[in-house]
Amino acid sequence: MSENVVNLHKSPANEPPADTAGVTTLTVVPDPAPAKPVPLWVRSRRAVRTVVTHESTKTTVRAVARHGLYTVNGGRIVARRTWDGKTGARYERMLRAAEAAGNYEVAEEWEERLQRFREARHRRRMDLLHSPLDVAKGVGVGVGMSIGLLVALGVVMAINNHDVTDVITPLAATVEFIGTLIRIVQVVWPYATVLGPLFALLALWAVGSKQQAAPAWALPDNVRNGEGEPITPSIVVKALRDLGVPALRKAITEMGDAGASMLGPIRIAGCGVEVDVTLPSGVSTNEVQQRRRKLAENLTRHEHEVFITIPQAARTVRLWVADSGALDEPIGPSPLVTDDTMTADYAKGKAPWGQDLRGDAAALSLYQRHLLITGLSNQGKTVALRSLALWLALDKSVRFLMGDLKGVGDWAMFDGLADTLIQGPTDDHVIQVTEMVEGAVDEMNRRIQAPPGTTFPPLIVLVDEAQVAFMCPAKDDDKRPYGGSKANSRYFMAVRKIHNQGRAVNVLMWQGTQDPTNENLPKLVREGAHTRASLALGTESQARMALGDKAVDGGAAPNLLRPGLDRGTLVVASDGIDIPAGQSSITVRTHYIDDDGANAITTRAKALRDGVTTLHAIERGEERDPLADIAAVLGDASRVRTQEVITRLAARNADAYQGWTFLDLKRVLDGTGAEPYKSDGVMVVARERIERALANRDTDGSASAS
Repeated sequence: MSENVVNLHKSPANEPPADTAGVTTLTVVPDPAPAKPVPLWVRSRRAVRTVVTHESTKTTVRAVARHGLYTVNGGRIVARRTWDGKTGARYERMLRAAEAAGNYEVAEEWEERLQRFREARHRRRMDLLHSPLDVAKGVGVGVGMSIGLLVALGVVMAINNHDVTDVITPLAATVEFIGTLIRIVQVVWPYATVLGPLFALLALWAVGSKQQAAPAWALPDNVRNGEGEPITPSIVVKALRDLGVPALRKAITEMGDAGASMLGPIRIAGCGVEVDVTLPSGVSTNEVQQRRRKLAENLTRHEHEVFITIPQAARTVRLWVADSGALDEPIGPSPLVTDDTMTADYAKGKAPWGQDLRGDAAALSLYQRHLLITGLSNQGKTVALRSLALWLALDKSVRFLMGDLKGVGDWAMFDGLADTLIQGPTDDHVIQVTEMVEGAVDEMNRRIQAPPGTTFPPLIVLVDEAQVAFMCPAKDDDKRPYGGSKANSRYFMAVRKIHNQGRAVNVLMWQGTQDPTNENLPKLVREGAHTRASLALGTESQARMALGDKAVDGGAAPNLLRPGLDRGTLVVASDGIDIPAGQSSITVRTHYIDDDGANAITTRAKALRDGVTTLHAIERGEERDPLADIAAVLGDASRVRTQEVITRLAARNADAYQGWTFLDLKRVLDGTGAEPYKSDGVMVVARERIERALANRDTDGSASAS
């Protein structure tokens, strides 16, 4: 067995190993050189950096700087207050501020106040020239009287005690008391010289601490974050100064009071505060409105927590700033749910709808007002609309015709309460709802033709998800579309007729619709509503469609509400709700009434009525042939007055012709060659023309039905 020789060979770095066949070679690698020690100055720098950048060090430095600056700036504040109290500096600042704002009447008033202050100061200084002599006289007289009284008291004591030395006893006691006071002062004075300045510094620190008189980086974290920071005049002015409007920033800088004269009083308003800001000359209100988000962030608030409206005063914006997080808290339940004795009054009452931003109750009058509520899907539109109908249902004189084109049961509780309740999203449901609205038009025409002075019960025609009707492509037998916004659109024209004349006879149109556009909510229908309300929307153009230009130009901004987070919050433009003077709209947070609460309310409403049979479809009578019926009622007469023809048609079939007007008669006869014409100054229908029209129609094989 061969042996292997182990050769421990240490080769130079560049020399190849020798031939070592049959020999196992172990090359010994030298130990690596030991690491060089880190220099002291490097270790010291690292240690210093660690200490300096440590959070505890930062906190300590901020605390020391903060409290030191509180004392220094507190002294500045006290000095300035003292200077203002002794001089006319305050009046001069207010005078310059009024001049910078262009308010010269206020400037004259401050100039008069400054002049009165200077005159009073001059009188006080002149009085000081005579005061030393007067003081000396007063002191001499006072000391003399005091000594005399003490001596008199001593005499009385001497007589009483039969001891003549008692004459000076009161005087000696007084001298001893004064000496005791002097000794006390001598003892306390060394401590007072030390503690006095300390107390003075503490007082200055308290002033600076109260005013947060330190840079932002030195303030505590909760103050630097600004979350929930109270709104003060200085914060409002600073937010306006940093708004990015050059003319506004320059005017504030030039004002002697740093812009304080621009602000009215800051008033508590519900869950926030309200302040009016008079803008300086050269700054328009819309420049502030357009920077709502930046203003909110400058006020350490979210955009939805700041509302900007335009009051009546010129060059003035009204800011309402919510307490941080207050708008995310729900409001209380509806009085309709909590008060089971509540009733409604259509003519004189107001529906409890919710709360405004001030926290006050927001109630809406529904008397003779058409209503439109719009907003994005799933924002609470149906609940807001339904709560108004629930309140009005507690007035037993009110009748309802309802069409729910969503059809998921949101209005099912009105079964047995509404005269008609159609629920479903299909074209057939749209046709049914259209015929329901046209039936309301017929009822409106009947009421209009009633004798003057006749009163009628309120009839509410309510269509939820009305955009489905406007966008319906279905057409009737005469090729007239049910949807659309043209003159031949049946739903559109029925709504327009109610908007035009229904209010006078208490036939009112309520509609709820999603995402308003010109296609699913025509302009004439939007503008026909007296009360317009909007939940969260996507764009300003949609906000203008929902509420109108006047409301949006006045500060209404439903497009700035947060979808999902501000569910149930809507902006209302209506004369039926109390709106602060000078504003064109109001923001309302509506009460949420769930299905169980709604069922309980409708149960109470049904108990007020004798019983209502609700129709779930429009009953169509037998089909009539108006042209044949007209020929039948003419009889043997060669021509008959149009009004007489209408009367005879109503007598022949009241269901089909009751409520017909001249326009209905003309619509049937147009294009037949038998149109009404004027004879002897009155409109008539000729029997010969009617018979010819019937013969021509039968020859063509056409049929007419209505």
